[in-house]
Amino acid sequence: MSYADNLALYDKVAAAAGIERKGKGMPYTSANGYMFSLLNKDGELGIRLPKDSYKKFIEKNDSGEFRSHGAVMREYVRIPESMLGKTKSLAKLLQESLDYVNSLPPK
Repeated sequence: MSYADNLALYDKVAAAAGIERKGKGMPYTSANGYMFSLLNKDGELGIRLPKDSYKKFIEKNDSGEFRSHGAVMREYVRIPESMLGKTKSLAKLLQESLDYVNSLPPK
């Protein structure tokens, strides 16, 4: 899929979860002073998860760590392309991510 296609899907997922997507050059979501999802320049979607959910997601989805600008983003999973069209599943995952960052001390 192209970057534009993935951006449109990202917007759809964020809207389904009732979350505002921010950023023009690098689309992302944030709350409580923390980013919790973003679309990198390669059009890959990364979602931040708590440690236990991170491990389960990687194992279940044969996914891997998420990179942005060449750096590994700690706590972020890379969403496989096969999952990108699953709006409800991704919206649920995005909500879990939002709940997680809201449980952290505010920045």
